[in-house]
Amino acid sequence: MALPLYLVGLSHKTAPLEVRERAALDPLVALPAALRRLGLGVVLSTCNRTEVYGVGSPEKAKALLLARGVSPHHLYVKEGVEALRHLYRVAAGLDSLVVGEAQILGQVREALFLARKHNATESLLEKAFQSAIALGKRARSETGIGMGAVSVAYAALDLALAVYGDLSGLAVAVLGAGEMAELFLTHLKAHGVGRILVVNRTEEKARALAERFGGEAYGLPALPQVLRQADLVVASAAAPRYLVGPEDLPKRAKPLFLIDIALPRNIDPRVGSLPHAYLYNLDDLKRVVDRNLKAREGEIPKVEALIEKAIGDYLEWYAGHRVREAIRALEAWAKAQVAQGDLGKDPVELHKEAGRLAHPLILSLKRRALSRLAGPPCPGECALLKLRRV
Repeated sequence: MALPLYLVGLSHKTAPLEVRERAALDPLVALPAALRRLGLGVVLSTCNRTEVYGVGSPEKAKALLLARGVSPHHLYVKEGVEALRHLYRVAAGLDSLVVGEAQILGQVREALFLARKHNATESLLEKAFQSAIALGKRARSETGIGMGAVSVAYAALDLALAVYGDLSGLAVAVLGAGEMAELFLTHLKAHGVGRILVVNRTEEKARALAERFGGEAYGLPALPQVLRQADLVVASAAAPRYLVGPEDLPKRAKPLFLIDIALPRNIDPRVGSLPHAYLYNLDDLKRVVDRNLKAREGEIPKVEALIEKAIGDYLEWYAGHRVREAIRALEAWAKAQVAQGDLGKDPVELHKEAGRLAHPLILSLKRRALSRLAGPPCPGECALLKLRRV
């Protein structure tokens, strides 16, 4: 009665980006087509992994990924308990590029929803994914696996919050309109900042980014004007020289905090020596990130303990699932036995007596089924056959 789950996939650990791109399945066309080809299965497709979970033989899933130009050496195949353990590790964030990242849990949930939408799940897959989602939530609420900033942009936000506590009403200037600036603004928007001022060499790009976040756009010549208005400056522009020097920061009544996450740097280090300016650079933030990553790694054993407990719970459920017909027969037998004893007894009491009689037999049946999970399939439920001979 070995657990018939399987997993076929590839991830950032086994395949480079160009291979992962080929394997990715978009949710509108490729993924529904893959589910139709599989018949039953759940597909988890993200920028860092494409994994197919199913019941039975993994051959169809292998063929599906190989047909997308993936080499066999990029694939991993796991079956039984190992497939289940891998799913739990993924949902808990232990298999992510950044340990403990939160986005993967939503992606696991979405994979299950899409499989349901296309009628591609069944009881074992449903239970596996539901328990994986519950496990992922527990890992984040009961351990520190998701605590602390582990990206430079988020570390910059954490630093700003540490300095100001509340960002509402503040004027934040962002130098640059690239990916890092966008990521920082995404984090910033959730904290109700007062004004957002986007400065970029190309004003059109500054305007496009500012419009997305309800901010104001400026070209690089307006930078001195922006610096006079800002409470916090985050610099992430691609520039061959310093954009902000000591001469650009006149004396001011309140301090100015500057966070330089650009490489090469946007802000002259001498700015940090001004009495009214407080400058933090990429190395400062990376130290925060590294410290938080190390703290997360220290939480891994706690998460692994939760995973092993969840695996035990799933196997117990599966053992019961496998023998449910035998359990029903045991319950019927117990009711018949107690009914023979006293036909005039209250039906409620008869039901209780039958439950007490059947309970240890049902537990024994489940234990036998559970003990056979790692062994060869058993032809029929032996305990029930013995019972029927009595």
